[in-house]
Amino acid sequence: MADITPAMVKELRIKTDAGMMDCKKALMECDGNMDEAVKYLREKGIAKAAKKADREAKEGIVTTVVEGKDGIILEINCETDFCSKGDKFKALVAEVAATLKASSASTLAEALEVAMNGTTVEKYIAEQCAAIGENMKFRKFGRFTLAGEGTVTSYIHMGGKVGVLLQVETGKAETAAAEAFQTMCKDITLHIAACAPKSVDSSSLDPAFVAEEQEIAKAQLIAEGKPEHLLEKILPGKLKALYKQSCLMSQEFVKDPSKSVEALVAETGKTLGDTITVKAFERFQLGA
Repeated sequence: MADITPAMVKELRIKTDAGMMDCKKALMECDGNMDEAVKYLREKGIAKAAKKADREAKEGIVTTVVEGKDGIILEINCETDFCSKGDKFKALVAEVAATLKASSASTLAEALEVAMNGTTVEKYIAEQCAAIGENMKFRKFGRFTLAGEGTVTSYIHMGGKVGVLLQVETGKAETAAAEAFQTMCKDITLHIAACAPKSVDSSSLDPAFVAEEQEIAKAQLIAEGKPEHLLEKILPGKLKALYKQSCLMSQEFVKDPSKSVEALVAETGKTLGDTITVKAFERFQLGA
């Protein structure tokens, strides 16, 4: 007979929402085999959360927490829009966000393992499935911590359907306090939410994405009957158009399409007598 530990009982309870004694009995009956114990409880009609875990979580909330030069962004999913608007789910998201902001986690893998209420963030969310009544999933997490001068700022759109976290560096400390700089940063977060750029600039654009788009453009040109020897002359123009469409700094500024985001940043820097650099951003869209 396998040694049935309290940790095993707790894990099975998280997986199934069955009572502690039912979980212990199931593990004893199945000689400590977790998968068999889950099956045993489901066959007995005792398991609940195991069925919830099979349901897809597509709704939820994207939220951010920013303090000073440190900010986080996260997405937690649930099954229905009704649940995402409920007080219990909102409270859970806020509690998880506060816990992670106080931690040093910088990746999703690290965030899942952060200690929370006697367990980990991942397991705590699983435990709350029964209390809230829906399957839930901690899907995305990001963090920016600025060491030098500048700011980390955020924006939440459509009540948590889209979230943006932005990191901008400056040469001088006083620039970050200037109204023109703060307005620029707010406008850029709004732009990112609306235009969904893939990277800050061409140097940070995924090479695999660029290569794929080039192959698609080449195939389209061939299908249009363009001679093979002209492709190398035409493709650079296609690549420039791709950058304008996909890279934040090359995109037309959503509030004034007559200039690019890069031009907006340069103008603000000139006004404030400083060098301003957009370093990074995260854009989370619910379910995407």
